[in-house]
Formats: sequence, structure tokens, C-alpha cells
Amino acid sequence: MGINKTMKKLIILSLIAIFAILTLTMDANAAKKSSKKLDAAAQDEISETIDNITKKVYSHTLLSPTDNQNMIEVKIKLDNQMLVSSDLSLAPLYYKAGKLYKMRGMNQEAVDCFQTILENFADTALAPKARTQLRSMGIKIAEPIKNATAEDEEE
Repeated sequence: MGINKTMKKLIILSLIAIFAILTLTMDANAAKKSSKKLDAAAQDEISETIDNITKKVYSHTLLSPTDNQNMIEVKIKLDNQMLVSSDLSLAPLYYKAGKLYKMRGMNQEAVDCFQTILENFADTALAPKARTQLRSMGIKIAEPIKNATAEDEEE
């Protein structure tokens, strides 16, 4: 009878260990998937989607529900990628998306895109363009605060 109790404990411990290993493996796979950077093909696809919808806007073609869905997916993909890393190659995509949202009258989304450029890609050539877009929309942009040592040197 002592062997049966020992076997039951051994089986239970084995099952717990297997469950723990499976859980850790699934968590590791989920982390790998969520931390993937957008590859060049995905970025090209986003850029092409934005360009196609922009062409429709310029030609005054009505956008389909699919076009609207694609605009939403573009923003979600860009924002999800920004959670992983702020790759410089995202700046042009944010700018193009911002311009498209602005043309569509979706001002809050446009502001979000342009603000993302100012906050994360301030050293790129698109930052002044994003600032100009925001100003043309009547958005007041706070200039960066100078550090104390720079102010002391001026005095």
C-alpha cells in the first residue's frame, strides 16, 4: 500500500512538472511573437495600403468599409510596433498615415501620428514636417524645456 501512495505522489509531481514546463514554453513563444519587429515586407505592405487609400482620397473616390478597416489596422500595427521598439523606419509610415488621417478629417488620429514623430523621431527630417502639420491643424506645440546649465550660460 505504501508503494501506491508513492506512485500517486510521483505521478502528481510529474504532471505538475509537465504542466509548468508547458506553461513556460507557451509564455516564451508568446513573448517571441509579440516582440517581433515589422520586417521590410510588412512595412512595404503598410506603406502600399496608405498610398492606395491616399490615391482614393485624392481622386474623391468613396472609401469602402475595407479601406476604413485597413486604415485602422495600419494604426494598430504601427502603435503595436512602437511598444516593442521605436525603429526609425516607422517615422515615414507615421507621417504618411498622419497625412491620410488629416485628409480624411480624422484629426485626433492625425495628431497622434504627428505627435509620435515629434516624441520618438525628433532627430529625423520628418519632425519639422510633423510640427508644420500640427500647427496647420491649430495644435499648439510645446517647445522642449532648456536645461538649467544652458540658461545659466546665457545669463
